[in-house]
Amino acid sequence: MYFVYILFSTKTNKYYIGSTDSPEARLKHHNAGATPSTKSGAPFWEIKYLEKVADRSIALKRERDIKKKKSRKYIGWLISSTS
Repeated sequence: MYFVYILFSTKTNKYYIGSTDSPEARLKHHNAGATPSTKSGAPFWEIKYLEKVADRSIALKRERDIKKKKSRKYIGWLISSTS
């Protein structure tokens, strides 16, 4: 089981999109500043969206699809659609 996730940092007011098989462990990794692309937002990252998928290849494809849209409005819609 894999997950596509969207994080939000209140520190930088930015979203980050990724995929993993362990969302909680990945969140700790981001908040520890261990990922260069999210280091500036640490330790204030929160999981705002989780989408469960069958395997890693599907997760990576879905992650790319979300990133291709380059739309904060779309990300907001995704987050609100799960609330």
